[in-house]
Amino acid sequence: MINSMLAPTVLLYDWDNTLVDGWSAITGALNAVFDEFSMPRWTDIDTRQRVRTSLRDSFPPMFGAEWERARDLFYATLTEGHLDHLKPLPDVADLLQSGAAWPQGVVSNKAGAFLRREVTHLGWDPHFRTIVGAGDATADKPAPDSILLALSHLGRAPDRSVWYLGDTASDMQAARAAGVTAVLVGDASHDGGIDNAAPDIHMPTAKALIARLRSLA
Repeated sequence: MINSMLAPTVLLYDWDNTLVDGWSAITGALNAVFDEFSMPRWTDIDTRQRVRTSLRDSFPPMFGAEWERARDLFYATLTEGHLDHLKPLPDVADLLQSGAAWPQGVVSNKAGAFLRREVTHLGWDPHFRTIVGAGDATADKPAPDSILLALSHLGRAPDRSVWYLGDTASDMQAARAAGVTAVLVGDASHDGGIDNAAPDIHMPTAKALIARLRSLA
């Protein structure tokens, strides 16, 4: 791991399972599609463990030539309830306040329109100077394109003073590919653990991250 005392200049966050819990809505929308295609249902735990790439990357292998029909059903179902199930994760409100010393943004594999709707629903627009979701860039995570697009919105070039904070190995891979610092929040137990994620910096909890940011501000 790199020197974790290096102060950041930009904080970019993953969304689901890093700042919020919206898995129930995602699982429900997936199961509506699975029912239509006579496929086994998933639990919330299944969704947390299996959802790693954006829909435009994951649905074609899953549904073949019918992937666009599956996509439309997924989004129609998600539209109905995703805001009702959305919850900030513990201590995230304090985290965003602590991070206000730096430009902050979100880079997620959730479709951009849904992502921005959720940010607005939580009243978090003032925290973020850029919000990039799946489909906004040429390619989605683990490719670096969405992180690089977010930095272009901020007028910044990628370097190690930019922190990308996420909860999965895919997030860490995207950060490394973009040339920024990969910060794992949590233990990645749903994704092979800390060693599999191989972060540059590891913050075991949001509280630990808050303390670190306050010490660096």
